[in-house]
Amino acid sequence: MYLYILVVLVVVIIIYLFITYNVFVSLNNLVKEAFATMDVYLKMRWDLIPNLIETVKGYATHETKTLENIVKLRNEVYDNMSLNEKINTNEQLALDIPKLMVLVENYPDLKSNQNFLELSKQLVKIEDDIANSRKYYNGVIRNLNNKVEMFPSNVIAKLFYFKSLKMFEVISDQRENIEVEL
Repeated sequence: MYLYILVVLVVVIIIYLFITYNVFVSLNNLVKEAFATMDVYLKMRWDLIPNLIETVKGYATHETKTLENIVKLRNEVYDNMSLNEKINTNEQLALDIPKLMVLVENYPDLKSNQNFLELSKQLVKIEDDIANSRKYYNGVIRNLNNKVEMFPSNVIAKLFYFKSLKMFEVISDQRENIEVEL
């Protein structure tokens, strides 16, 4: 009798182990998919920035600090970055892009430049797409992190080396308003 109970208990534990492991694999794949989707938009922004910078450079030759900061970040080789490096670099870019747009306010000719207007529209669209894909990515990360951190699945997470992942968050500097001085 005790042997049957023990066998049933072992079978239940093994089934739970397999199911939980498969849930982790599924969540891990969702994270990869969510980041890949967001990565497309981050790469689009990444590729748009040099065109925007070159357009602004022609008008704002003495506003070098903001431009140099963005160019320095942009000079990294995007495809060779790890997931966390992409997130960190894009967080830094997200700080400097609003400064670039504020800088434009000082140059009325630039604001009316057709090339700049088109690039600005593209940037706004890409930023909206990034915001939406970041919401999805963070939701998937939340689900994975909950599973990794909650008992009893945290035991299996440790056993198979599943770890909590970093969310794509707003840096505290991004929470502050950008001041436009005319």
